[in-house]
Amino acid sequence: MRHLNSLLILILFFVVGCGDKGHDIMNLKMLHGGKTFAVPTGTVADQFVLKKYPDAVIEYYNSVLDCAIAVRDEKADAAVYDLPILMNIAAKNEGLRVLPELLFDDQYGFAVQLQNNSLKGVIDEVLAEIRKNGTYEDMTRRWFPSRGNPAPMPEIPMPGTNGVLRFGTAAVTEPMSFYDSSRRVVGFDIEFASRIAAKLGKSLEIVDMEFGAMLPALIAGKVDMIGAGLSITKERAKTVLFSQSYYKSGIAVMVAGDQLPVTTPAPDVMKSLEDMKTKRIGVLLGSVHDTYATKNFPQAVVLEYQNISDMLFALNSDKTDVAFYDHESLKDVFRKNEALGILLPNLFTVPIGAGFNQENDRLRESFNAFLKEIKEQGIYNDMVDRWMKKGIEVMPEIKTSGRNGQLRAGVVSDLGMPFSLMKEGRLVGFDIELSTRFAASLGKEMVPVDLQFGSLLASVSTNKIDIITSSLMITDERKKQIDFSDPYYESGVSVIARKDRMGQVVAENSAAGQQRSGIGRLWTKISDSFYSNILLEKRYLHIIDGLKVTIIISLLAAILGTLIGGLVCFMRMSKNRFLSGFAGFYIMLLRGMPVLVLLMIIYYIVFASVNIDPVFVSVIAFGLNFGAYVSEMFRTSLESIDKGQKEAAIAGGFTRVQTFWYILLPQALRSILPVYKGEFISLLKMTSIVGYIAVQDLTKASDIIRSRTFDAFFPLFMVAIIYLALAWLMAWLLGRIEISVKPKRTRVQSGKEGRV
Repeated sequence: MRHLNSLLILILFFVVGCGDKGHDIMNLKMLHGGKTFAVPTGTVADQFVLKKYPDAVIEYYNSVLDCAIAVRDEKADAAVYDLPILMNIAAKNEGLRVLPELLFDDQYGFAVQLQNNSLKGVIDEVLAEIRKNGTYEDMTRRWFPSRGNPAPMPEIPMPGTNGVLRFGTAAVTEPMSFYDSSRRVVGFDIEFASRIAAKLGKSLEIVDMEFGAMLPALIAGKVDMIGAGLSITKERAKTVLFSQSYYKSGIAVMVAGDQLPVTTPAPDVMKSLEDMKTKRIGVLLGSVHDTYATKNFPQAVVLEYQNISDMLFALNSDKTDVAFYDHESLKDVFRKNEALGILLPNLFTVPIGAGFNQENDRLRESFNAFLKEIKEQGIYNDMVDRWMKKGIEVMPEIKTSGRNGQLRAGVVSDLGMPFSLMKEGRLVGFDIELSTRFAASLGKEMVPVDLQFGSLLASVSTNKIDIITSSLMITDERKKQIDFSDPYYESGVSVIARKDRMGQVVAENSAAGQQRSGIGRLWTKISDSFYSNILLEKRYLHIIDGLKVTIIISLLAAILGTLIGGLVCFMRMSKNRFLSGFAGFYIMLLRGMPVLVLLMIIYYIVFASVNIDPVFVSVIAFGLNFGAYVSEMFRTSLESIDKGQKEAAIAGGFTRVQTFWYILLPQALRSILPVYKGEFISLLKMTSIVGYIAVQDLTKASDIIRSRTFDAFFPLFMVAIIYLALAWLMAWLLGRIEISVKPKRTRVQSGKEGRV
């Protein structure tokens, strides 16, 4: 128990942090005197530091994010990198600030192979075009906003008729290149590369890799061009060909401490429709709000969201300035989002109807008759009174025989009250009751089909559902795709925004937070970290995808390595000197070479001119490495068996193959498996380096998440737990195999199970 408490204290120490030690670096002059600088591997940041501070101590990290974390955790005095990327990190990560002075001015460029003048010419041509037609200014506003997060990536048509343009980048350098909420790589450099691909009539293939691997990948021909805030330097220009500078930046310094006061004006307060004209407007994808905003606010940035939850989160986190929302649902919204308020009530009103396939007139006419009937009977008015006016969230019991089958109703479960909401595992709301009563009138069972709002029309058009009952507003555009019932409600659309953007003071429930104990604050921090790193933007999908890749590489490499190990063992034990010598050299070479070096050699040199899947390369590299160790396991185990057994078996009429298969191998396996199990676990853990050749494994997944959340602890701790669980599972499985080939252990195990 004492050890468990110690472990918990250690974990809590890492979660909570060590506390501030006082940060007093206010300008560049204060960095003299042998300070420690964190710089990303493969960049030229160290050169700039040493020019300015010859006595500096340089520490290298895999990414700029790791450098920032080192500064925040006081493992380094300062981090040095490109200004826009450091500013982006500091804006999202408390405890860091960027000094106002620059070490040096800097220029970004795309790089291609030295002989590829034609591609370099196209890059420069596209740059000139976008600067001339105003696209470059739009890109600058989109990716380098004065506040908040970058805007979404625009859709750029790329026909792909002329092949593929491979673009190497490090997708942890927001806003130049990073993963968005949809797990797509986006950013200023990605948009620029997309426009280059479109100019060439090619599709764009993004190859995400470590920053330090970009230049080797380009030189080896694994990619056609590279860019991720890549500085143009004379040293790099000796090995690659740079485009013209597409962005003027600077080498900046990040230190620990609160942000220094800035002179930029505070966000402007919104009061009227006029104030919205150039703002970011959040709408539901495929909704009437989307069409209205696009038509009436041509200068605004209209941001489309797949569901209500994402749109409200974007509004709360300042990714949008305003959002359009059904007025009837605002009461429920404000109850859960106290920081939001109404900017403009009932901007416009639109009738709501049920949607049907255009070939299903009979069902539509049945609904109209049903709607007329419940209005005459007073049921409709009772529904409006309960759901719309009184806000009662209790679903009445509606009996149906179900003798005529099912009615598949397309709904959106998070649309919000009073229309539809998932409550205690059950859908409730005005729309749900309406469709349930209609199904009962037909003698059918209502089966709700929960869809994204943008999928409703396509689903009913293809008969995936029978009816849409999800506050679907009737418009002329939608009438071209589906048929509508008579209107069953008229909904108002309001504009909502954060209260602080409307000049209102947001009340904070700070008293409860202040009274909370240390454990309470810790639990809140852990739960917040879990939400932001796992649930938010479905980041768990990165972990799932990475886990699949890790398991595939580990298992296939183990199988390949075992086969190679058996072959090398045969050669090593051969009386042929050439075969024995070759096997000995192979074992010495592979066991003496770091597996990362082997991985890089195979990918960038052996397969330099081959467009090969890096996962396949990883299997080969780890398989070759694993085979060297397995061969020695086989050899030592076989040599430990008394030679008399082999001679006796042959004398008894066994062939050499039968002797090996029935006599030697079973005995060898008993001594091999314990060692094999340990080597396999080592192989599993070694796969964490495959990110160097653009493989998104479990470790790379944590890097992607950290690049978005800037959480130093939780993603790494989470991945460590997953590796631990994987290692335990694999050890258990191999242990079961070990028991099955050891009769003595099998008897002992059976005895234990019998006693239990």
